[in-house]
Amino acid sequence: MISTLLVANRGEIACRIFRTCADLGIRTVAIHSDADEGALHTRLADTAVRLPGAAPAETYLRGDLVVKAALAAGADAVHPGYGFLSENAGFARAVRDAGLVWIGPPPEAIEAMASKTRAKELMGLAPLDAQDVGPADLPVLVKAAAGGGGRGMRVVRDVAALPGALEDARAEAASAFGDGEVFVEPYLENGRHVEVQVLADTHGTVWTLGTRDCSLQRRHQKVIEEAPAPGLPPALTEQLYALAERATRAVSYEGAGTVEFLVADGRAHFLEMNTRLQVEHPVTEAVFGVDLVAEQIRVAEGHALPAERPAPRGHAVEARLYAEDPARGWAPQTGTLHRFTVPDGVRLDTGCADGDTIGVHYDPMLAKVVAHAPTRAEAVRRLAGALERTALHGPVTNRDLLVRSLRHPEFTEARMDTGFYDRHLTALTEPAPDPYAPLAAALADAHGRSRFGGWRNVPSGPQVKRYERAGEEHEVAYRHTRTGLAADGVRVVQASPHLVVLEVDGVRRKFEVARYGDQVHVNDTALTALPRFPDPATEHAPGSLLAPMPGTVVRVAEGLAEGTGVKAGQPLIWLEAMKMEHRITAPADGTLTALPAAVGRQVEMGTLLAVVESE
Repeated sequence: MISTLLVANRGEIACRIFRTCADLGIRTVAIHSDADEGALHTRLADTAVRLPGAAPAETYLRGDLVVKAALAAGADAVHPGYGFLSENAGFARAVRDAGLVWIGPPPEAIEAMASKTRAKELMGLAPLDAQDVGPADLPVLVKAAAGGGGRGMRVVRDVAALPGALEDARAEAASAFGDGEVFVEPYLENGRHVEVQVLADTHGTVWTLGTRDCSLQRRHQKVIEEAPAPGLPPALTEQLYALAERATRAVSYEGAGTVEFLVADGRAHFLEMNTRLQVEHPVTEAVFGVDLVAEQIRVAEGHALPAERPAPRGHAVEARLYAEDPARGWAPQTGTLHRFTVPDGVRLDTGCADGDTIGVHYDPMLAKVVAHAPTRAEAVRRLAGALERTALHGPVTNRDLLVRSLRHPEFTEARMDTGFYDRHLTALTEPAPDPYAPLAAALADAHGRSRFGGWRNVPSGPQVKRYERAGEEHEVAYRHTRTGLAADGVRVVQASPHLVVLEVDGVRRKFEVARYGDQVHVNDTALTALPRFPDPATEHAPGSLLAPMPGTVVRVAEGLAEGTGVKAGQPLIWLEAMKMEHRITAPADGTLTALPAAVGRQVEMGTLLAVVESE
């Protein structure tokens, strides 16, 4: 029996596994980088071991350090989580060689399936030869052979763009997974991403625990998932089960895994087998009433699964909350998460808590929120409502996008596919500002100030405050009167530092207000209080290219220097943040007049990287 377990991962993954360990009475060990010293998973574990450094390649990807940490902490088992080292056969062998229990499939199964190219060969498929790709093969997808999560993937629609896509994908894959191998396969547009959860023991029993639809994706990374996949014909569902079981038995698999498919034109196309637990596994747990982490541990301890799998019930939907700005190319966001509360009635898997800092080193996912109900419509409504009432004070997130996605007719009617955001992102990210949020912020700030403190030379002249919201400036006016605060067009029912109640056309509305420095949150609207007199030093010359997020400059275009001519859209600088590369391109044809960026330089959001003087 396992008594102490180390989780070779971080964040919500580690926290989720620790929860099951607590239920089973198993002591827990966390590992952490310097950047994660105060992280939630570090605080939750019974014991924590430091891995010196900050970047994944020098900490969480160092299998040798993880094994040493397990031995030093007295662990007798290692769970790889579902990222970083979870699909590394060498790490699995190192854990076993150290006399520790490995919570995962045999190394041979990982080797057979962890490389997507070898997995396709095992299933009788083969990737395209990049040298032979022609116009008739387009579009194609460049894909990392190792890892997942959408990293190291590029869609190519022009043969001339293929070499650059291969180079970019290799660099990103090497950074994220320590393996730069990539391959090319046909890109099937507007299909549905459907997967099958499998669970196998060491006694020959294989469970296929239903289907999941993961079609809503950005950058080939899943955003909303549900189980079961809606609207699949019974015959196609049985085919998916058969193919998933075939892949599982082909490699003598043990433990939890996922077999992924693209469903198009009523046919199932094998994509890969992930030899680990997936981020979206909670929807399967909700539908089948199982704890997949607990089952992984029991399988590793040698227990047999019952011959029959549990019966499914109801429907479950999961949304991934990210610190990112969908309206700005999904740019990752950083900063302090001042407040994060989710209503009761849904499951929350998170590695964050109030006051935590969202940094640049790791994936920007904050949490997974999961709703389960007897029907799909009820589950979708419950999840959308819970997200809408979630308090998120801090960096920009994708919360509003998730709510709108869940309520979009194409999703509610189960007509979605992997091109959903390509078609609808602009409409889904259109601002829907609350016109009274800036006024509520101003009234909350003004509360407690006497009318003498708000005295003006002209008694009828209002007080004026300015706020920025989504890049737009808003000016609001109010007055101190004998009876309290007042504003045109509304009746101020109540105004306190944290709650403002306004009556508009006879309807009362409540505004909860929280302020953190110059950042103000009014209900779900984020504002920035602007100074009365702007600082001229913050002005930038036309054509200035600013860092869209904190990160590290990892590449500068070859031959680029001040005085160089550039073309609109030409990649100039590559910035790495949160394990992904982001290209900074020329905004117009012109001349590069300044290049402060240099390889290896750490930059904050808004740092000047280059200036292009337009022709």
